[in-house]
Amino acid sequence: MSRLSRLLRPRSIAVLGSGWALNVIEQCRAMGFAGPVWPVHPTRAQIGGLDCYRSLADLPGVPDATFIGVNRHATLEVVRELSAMGAGGAICFASGWQEAGEADLQAGLVAAAGDMPVLGPNCYGLINYLDGALLWPDQHGGRRVERGVALLSQSSNIVINLTMQARGLPVAYVACLGNAAQVGLTELAGELLADPRVTALGLYVEGIGDAPGFAALAERAAKAGKGIVCIKSGKTEQSRQAAQSHTASLAGGGAASSAFLRQAGVAEVASPDALIETLKIFHVHGPYLGPRLCSLSCSGGEAGLVADLAAPAGLEFPPVPGPVAAHLSGILGPIVAIANPLDYHTFIWGDGPRTTDVFSTMLAAYDAGIFIIDPPRPDRCDPSSFLPALTAIEAAQAATGKPAFPVSSLSENFDEDLAIAMMARGVAPLMGLEAALPALKAVQRPAARPGWRPLPALPVRPVRLLDEAEAKARLASAGIAVPQGVTAADLPGLAARTHALAGPFALKGLGFAHKTEAGAVRLNLVSLEGQAEIPGATGYLAEEMVTGALAELLVGLRRDPVYGATVTLGLGGTMAELLADTVTLVLPVTGDEVNEALRRLRLWPLLDGYRGRAVADSGAVVAAVLALQDMIQADDRLEEIEINPLMVRARGAIAADAVIWEAET
Repeated sequence: MSRLSRLLRPRSIAVLGSGWALNVIEQCRAMGFAGPVWPVHPTRAQIGGLDCYRSLADLPGVPDATFIGVNRHATLEVVRELSAMGAGGAICFASGWQEAGEADLQAGLVAAAGDMPVLGPNCYGLINYLDGALLWPDQHGGRRVERGVALLSQSSNIVINLTMQARGLPVAYVACLGNAAQVGLTELAGELLADPRVTALGLYVEGIGDAPGFAALAERAAKAGKGIVCIKSGKTEQSRQAAQSHTASLAGGGAASSAFLRQAGVAEVASPDALIETLKIFHVHGPYLGPRLCSLSCSGGEAGLVADLAAPAGLEFPPVPGPVAAHLSGILGPIVAIANPLDYHTFIWGDGPRTTDVFSTMLAAYDAGIFIIDPPRPDRCDPSSFLPALTAIEAAQAATGKPAFPVSSLSENFDEDLAIAMMARGVAPLMGLEAALPALKAVQRPAARPGWRPLPALPVRPVRLLDEAEAKARLASAGIAVPQGVTAADLPGLAARTHALAGPFALKGLGFAHKTEAGAVRLNLVSLEGQAEIPGATGYLAEEMVTGALAELLVGLRRDPVYGATVTLGLGGTMAELLADTVTLVLPVTGDEVNEALRRLRLWPLLDGYRGRAVADSGAVVAAVLALQDMIQADDRLEEIEINPLMVRARGAIAADAVIWEAET
């Protein structure tokens, strides 16, 4: 038995407070909780028709789970007493802790709890729909189930809203983290997923406190055939070093968290609608779905709508194979143009065997299929004419072993009772194209690399800027090519040393993080004679101009206070932030992963011989990234390394500009 077992699956519940305790009692009664519920109140005789106990010491037994609905100061003593008596765990409902600037009060709560698990504080609680146990002080939209998904949220209101869904998703658990003072995201999520009755996990989180632990959890879930899908909030917040480099600006906000989730094998969506639809796919079909989709509808308008909405979602519909097209044409006749998405018209509408043949033939050639269907609303219409098509969808899935998704164009156009019945038979109706398509894309994510864990995160610390000459010396020692150059304290001294270089030259003032913005870069100089001093420069660097470049890339590595360290790849130069064509990965990475990331850039065709251009040496880019990774892993002082631009040639790549920040000693 784990330390959270009694709290999540209690056989006895104690409730403290007055109005909040009454709500918990009523919710347990409505859900049919079989165990005793013990209200504790010093002056009330009854709450919710149940006799009250004057104190915890008067209880007839030690409660497995306790809902504490009293003020924050009284909560401390209650938690201390529960821990001393060996209670199984508690929900701390009151607010006014660290989120209100009371960090010491929250630390006191953790100390009072000792080994007893506590959810919160500032936490609504949990609902166990499997066993009918609720420590929940409000209404909810769920019902008893035998198996289903778990919902875990740092926002109580968000998860309440999710319970109100009418889309046929069976929910097994609802849990809130609140301030997560003691029980954190990884521990609670792991305990929920460990229940064999739980099929998948949906998350709404503001932060991931233990990135390596969460990555390990995601790997265990995948091995158990359970998918995790996440909405990560707070993506617009600028990162802590956004003013220091292009990398910090481009990799800030949500780029690092999205990269982490992707590499950990966790699906990410942007809306509660897509979260629910993704969970339905996971519940029925498991954590992964192949990328080859087909779409079938009986309307050209629907087929066009699917194609238009699928493109922004990143979904593609491969062409219909020749033999499949021939068979379909034989059934549907010469008027129907065989394509994917397929408009099969209404010639076979109501003909169950022919519809099943068309659906099965198309689906067999793909990884999964979506079937656009909006059954008429049963309260005003007769939906019976749609039953042959719905039956054919189920039959196609059974015949091919491929997932077949009935998809309504509007979320409200699929009756909840019908969705529940189909889910129970192993078919997942998806409701609303704008939610279904992102969900289908989310489950196509790549599996995590076995054993992948992010680098340990380091605390935020003061940093200093290395000048470009020193930065490039570091790069050169790591095996990264840099231009030939010379340095001097002043321009006359620099001019005297340029005889060793082949012109034209690049002249740079040292000591600037953003040289272009400071006017500290002068390019294509034949001579340094007559050049004016650069205000604010701490010294000067002259280099041979880099020629023959086919592309200019930005390559930036930086420490991250949550995810350890990241690498950002993208279009470089002075317009890097304006164009924002970047991909971010969380370290450590392999060469294959860097190569795959390059192919996700919009600029990839420029590297790959676009319109007859020479092919750039992407292998040199990969080698540079891995060398930088070795640098940051070997030296904890390195905070950020940016090459912008990395000039990529047909053979080789040269760091034309470099910035390094390291921790102050």
